[in-house]
Amino acid sequence: MFIFIAITEYKFLDNNDLQHFLTIEQDIDFLLFRTSMSQKELQHFIQQLIYQGFPKSKMMIHSDVKLLNTLGLQNIHFRENDAQAFQLKSKYPDIHVSMSTHHLSSVIRAYEAGLDAVFFGHIFPTPSKSNLPPRSQVEIDSVLEVPIPVYAIGGITTDTIRKLSPNFAGICAISFFMKSSASVIHQFRKEWHHHA
Repeated sequence: MFIFIAITEYKFLDNNDLQHFLTIEQDIDFLLFRTSMSQKELQHFIQQLIYQGFPKSKMMIHSDVKLLNTLGLQNIHFRENDAQAFQLKSKYPDIHVSMSTHHLSSVIRAYEAGLDAVFFGHIFPTPSKSNLPPRSQVEIDSVLEVPIPVYAIGGITTDTIRKLSPNFAGICAISFFMKSSASVIHQFRKEWHHHA
């Protein structure tokens, strides 16, 4: 199964965002909350989203273990080599823990620590990392040999997805998922299944 992870924009989420998340929910597997909001503000927003029917099983918190526990969620994501990720997975093996990675050594470390998945990138040129070159094909091939689900991130569009190795376990994106309609995302998913 190929996983689609939508990542929120780093901003204060409002009702328009809430409605968008509800609209795209059927075509994504996870929604990663990475915002500029305070813990209390984000908790309130997520509670509203749950109340409106968004499945808790698709919600992923960024780094905030306390918020994860308060909301009774099961999915959390961390920055590259964040010690909290390794400690949490060791203490609570049933929690789904993923980590951002940019180097083969970090992917191997995540695998050896028993993490559930890694985000690896950036794969394609992206405005958010305009001063950094994308990962090389050699790096990508090496990472995809590590026996852990690897999700591609960085510059993912309907055009670049055709260049993506079918060995990735999924994709993560901010702009694509936040700026596209549910029908576009649905079509994107169909295209991926034909590609893979």
